[in-house]
Amino acid sequence: MGNKASIEKPWLQHYGHIPHSLSYPDKSLWETVFDTIEKHPKVNALNYFGSAITYKQLHEKIERCAKAFKALGVQRGDKVTICMPNTPEAVYSFYAVNMLGAVANMIHPLSAENEIKRFVNITDSRIIVAINISAEKISNIINETCIEKVIVASPKDSMPPLLGVGYQMTKGRKVTKVSHPKFVSFESFLSGSNNFKGDFAIKGKSDDPAAILYSGGTTGESKGIILTNLNLNAIAVQGLAMTDCIEPGDRILAIMPVFHGFGLALCVHIALYAGVTSVLVPQFDMKTFHKLLAKHKPNIMAGVPTLYEALMRNKKMEGLDLSFLKCVLSGGDSLSVQMKERVDNFLKEHNANVQVREGYGLTESVTGSCLNPKNNTRAGSVGIPLPDTILKIVNRETNEELNYGEEGEICVTGPTTMQGYMGDEEETNRVLQTHEDGQLWLHTGDLGYMEPDGFIHFRQRIKRMIITSGYNVYPQIVEQVLESHPAVAYSSVIGLPDAYSGQKVKAYIVLNNGFATTEETQNSIKKHCEMNIAKYAMPKEFEYKDSLPKTLVGKVNYRALELENAK
Repeated sequence: MGNKASIEKPWLQHYGHIPHSLSYPDKSLWETVFDTIEKHPKVNALNYFGSAITYKQLHEKIERCAKAFKALGVQRGDKVTICMPNTPEAVYSFYAVNMLGAVANMIHPLSAENEIKRFVNITDSRIIVAINISAEKISNIINETCIEKVIVASPKDSMPPLLGVGYQMTKGRKVTKVSHPKFVSFESFLSGSNNFKGDFAIKGKSDDPAAILYSGGTTGESKGIILTNLNLNAIAVQGLAMTDCIEPGDRILAIMPVFHGFGLALCVHIALYAGVTSVLVPQFDMKTFHKLLAKHKPNIMAGVPTLYEALMRNKKMEGLDLSFLKCVLSGGDSLSVQMKERVDNFLKEHNANVQVREGYGLTESVTGSCLNPKNNTRAGSVGIPLPDTILKIVNRETNEELNYGEEGEICVTGPTTMQGYMGDEEETNRVLQTHEDGQLWLHTGDLGYMEPDGFIHFRQRIKRMIITSGYNVYPQIVEQVLESHPAVAYSSVIGLPDAYSGQKVKAYIVLNNGFATTEETQNSIKKHCEMNIAKYAMPKEFEYKDSLPKTLVGKVNYRALELENAK
């Protein structure tokens, strides 16, 4: 292929009736959703534990929430942190923030205290909307931040009354209540809208920042990814075209979280753009998965491979008719050829006339950049680029485009490419590069190749990474936390195969002189990790050794440890 002024697009031959190029609204996210509301006011927009919210009601909820934020002084360009799982309050808050021209800073509710502090401080967030389980962590670091108001929501806030009582009697009783002058309930926060008079809705532009999501970047250090109105609106338009089967009134099971690019884009924004009912699932439980499917009969299901592994392991799925499924998507991690075959056979055995469609993407391009076509899935491939998104494979040293079948770095360009990393111009310039063809390309840090007809194959990540249940864990970050403990001399963190989560995190630790592997020392290190590492990234195993294998240049040889565990 070589260096060419114009990029070949062999994948277009597989589009069929899907347009080769699309038009995108020059609007804010809330405006595109409100357009849907006008078309389908009586359709259910959200379903939360059986409690339905129509598109008309969604309109009212978002406006009331926006007024309440305005009453707290939120201005255009402000960053408002949303630390929530999949609840209606998270959706209302996200679009209400956008309605004011502000930016939603989306963070994981299971983030460690120091992570929350960093994510709040790098964005200068004065206001945070948080689920109650995060309240205690926030109270511990609030004096080290610029937070002025913490709006605490409970999973029971939008539940049907009886379920809400049940929650409070069980899980709710275990949540530590926080009394702090800066803390208010979500209900109290909303009451502030009653006193607000005046204009509040801002009609934004495509290039206005809309959200900040967190990923590792290509260096493994956690970065705030700035996504614009165009980025999220474009993935909605592209996704609807490429899935090629979604209609107003369909139902999607929103298991992927709202603080994750996959969940925010597909399970929320694409769904609401398309007039679909998003069935919000705040916490996935594989033991009750069959009940969710039987009750809601979703037409669209999206998840990481571990979700489908759980689906097939659940013995209570036997005899369940899945003929209601018409779109099954997999992303966040590689779906092996064997796994795809198993899932496809499982779907067929349960009367679903559909195959699982694997995609590929990263948060720096919102979510999926590639997807297998509806009637032409190819096992082992992550599919073909979405309309107006271009992929090419380049030599990492020269950026020269490689021939079909040659392995190199995957580069992406298109309307979903991020604006950049929050407060990190150097890393932004390293990842977003203008090539000789004049295009701005996102360097993914992933290796792959392209077939002559445009199908893309993902090989591996150039960066060292562990993927557990679809979440990226960066070993060097966990090692830095371990080695900040006074007892730890050095460490190495690796991923081990795990039947359910794909990989689990294991830490090898060598102690400093003067420290012994006592129960007290081990508990202290574990507690230190819990304070500074997100729950999903916590090592599941700790092994203490007198020394660790080294490379010829003296670095810890983590590959040797991986091989040792593979024996």
